[in-house]
Amino acid sequence: MHKIESINEQNNTALKNLIIRALTGIIFVVVLVSAICIHPVLFLILFTLITGLTVWEFCGLIQHYENATLQRAINAIGGMYLFISTFVYANGLVDGKIFLPYLLFVILTMIAELYYKASNPINNWAFSLFSQIYCAGTFSMLNFIGAVPGTPGIMSYSPLFIMALFVFVWLDDTGAYLVGSMIGKRKLFERISPKKSWEGFFGGLIFVLASSQVFAWYVPEISRINWLGLSTTVVLFGTWGDLIESLFKRTLKVKDSGNVLPGHGGMLDRFDSVMLAVPASYIYIELFIRN
Repeated sequence: MHKIESINEQNNTALKNLIIRALTGIIFVVVLVSAICIHPVLFLILFTLITGLTVWEFCGLIQHYENATLQRAINAIGGMYLFISTFVYANGLVDGKIFLPYLLFVILTMIAELYYKASNPINNWAFSLFSQIYCAGTFSMLNFIGAVPGTPGIMSYSPLFIMALFVFVWLDDTGAYLVGSMIGKRKLFERISPKKSWEGFFGGLIFVLASSQVFAWYVPEISRINWLGLSTTVVLFGTWGDLIESLFKRTLKVKDSGNVLPGHGGMLDRFDSVMLAVPASYIYIELFIRN
């Protein structure tokens, strides 16, 4: 009897966790899509917050930090400023002077270690600056992906490529999971992520390539070949981004990067694929679509 009750309790817990995960995922997608598509100010507000939370979370995972709370807060504020400044600059609303305070922030980050008296200031420098490159720098590049060259002083934001990038990432995750769980046998990168398979990788790629042609149908101004190229870029670098975050967590011996999203872990867990897909996509867009 006790064994049956225990099994029922486990099943109820699993069902509850599944419901929480599903609801969180739906809300997450709805909020993200709404902010990207409805108005650039909503995009600015949401992704400024995401940038700050991601930097805060990244710094919180590092056990070597000294003066941890203060440095986490300063780094998060610096990352948020970088996102805001790149948004207004990329959309032609200000000139390059907007980056001067951020440059000062970087300089002061270096100087501050003279006064923190940390036992290993090199670690603090490395982690602080890497949080700006890996987290804040990545999200800030979304602003250049979303900005359409136009008249200075007039908002030039377009959600097209940003939305496409996230759709490709989500479909890649979905396709890789479905195909990998059904027929996945050959390990993609067992040392870093034992559950990923080559079958899952190609399953996700097929999902994304098919979806890229839907974008090509709605936006015929961009050739089908370029949509295929962009979607392939997102899948390839998104997979590497996922593996890099897995390596990061494995090195630190943590399961999730945080718990801000119930059932989904932390912000880094949700945006791991995006971290490399964004800069790679920006390179592709500039070289092959906007040239």
